[in-house]
Amino acid sequence: MNQSETPLGPRHPVALTIAGSDPSGGAGMQADLKTLQAFGVYGSAVMTLLTVQNTQGVEAVEMLQMDFFQSQFDCVTSDIPPDAVKTGALGTAEMIATVAAALSPLKCPIVVDPVMISKHGHAIIDDGAVDALRTQLLPVASLVTPNRFEAERLAETSIESEDDLPVAASRLHDQGVPAVLIKAQFDNHAVDFLSLRSGQSGRPETQTWTTQWIDGGNLHGTGCVLSAAITAGLASQKDLVSAIERARRFVTAGIASPYRIGRGVSAIDVLEASKKTIRC
Repeated sequence: MNQSETPLGPRHPVALTIAGSDPSGGAGMQADLKTLQAFGVYGSAVMTLLTVQNTQGVEAVEMLQMDFFQSQFDCVTSDIPPDAVKTGALGTAEMIATVAAALSPLKCPIVVDPVMISKHGHAIIDDGAVDALRTQLLPVASLVTPNRFEAERLAETSIESEDDLPVAASRLHDQGVPAVLIKAQFDNHAVDFLSLRSGQSGRPETQTWTTQWIDGGNLHGTGCVLSAAITAGLASQKDLVSAIERARRFVTAGIASPYRIGRGVSAIDVLEASKKTIRC
C-alpha cells in the first residue's frame, strides 16, 4: 500500500497560520501553533518572514522570497487543506499581494490579524504595505482583528472614544471584509467592538464586550493568541460570536498567567490558560 492509499483516521480540525517567526516563542507563528494546539486544533504553518529577536527586542527582520512562500503554501495546503486560516505579520506590499492571491480561492474562514508593530515598537510592515492590506487582503478576509492603532491606520480615521469605533469599522467594511473586531483601551477599561455586515449596504450588527483593564505589563503576543484562538474556534465549526467569546476568556486567563522568561517581555502561558477556560 503506497502513501496515497493509506487509510485516514478521524480528521482533526486544521488551522493554517501564515505569519512571521518569533524565535523567543511568545508571539508570531510559534504563539499561533501553541494556541491552536491548546484548543485541540491541528496547526500547520507557512512562514512569511524571519526575525532576530528575544524578549528584549527585535534586532532584524528578513523577508522570505515570494516563490519560496508560494512553494510552502502550495505544498502544505495540497496535502493538509485547512478548515480556517489566520494571517499575522506579512511585512511588505509584495508579500501581502502574494498571500491575498493564494488565499482567494479558499472557501474556509480567513482571519486577518493586521500586525504592524512589535511590542518593542519595531515596525514590521512598511508604509506601502498598509494600503495593500486595505485594498488586497481585507477583501478576501472573513474577519479582521486590528487594535486601536491598526484600525486607525487601516480605516484612515481617528479613534478617540468608543463612539468612533463604528465609524472605523464601517470604513473597513467598505473594503469588503464582513466582520471587524477592534480591540481598544479607554481609561481603565478594555473594549472589544465587533461589527458584522451581511451586505454591501446593510446596517451592521454590533456587539461590544467591556471589561476592567488588566495591566499585562510587559506582555507580548496577546494579539497573536487572540486571533489564533478565534481561528481555532472557526476551524472547529463554532459560530463567530462564540469563537470570539471563548477566545476572549482564554486571553484574559492568559494575561493573568504569564511566562516570566528572559530579561524582557513575558509571554502568555497557553497551557495554564487552557486549563482555566477550555478544560474546566
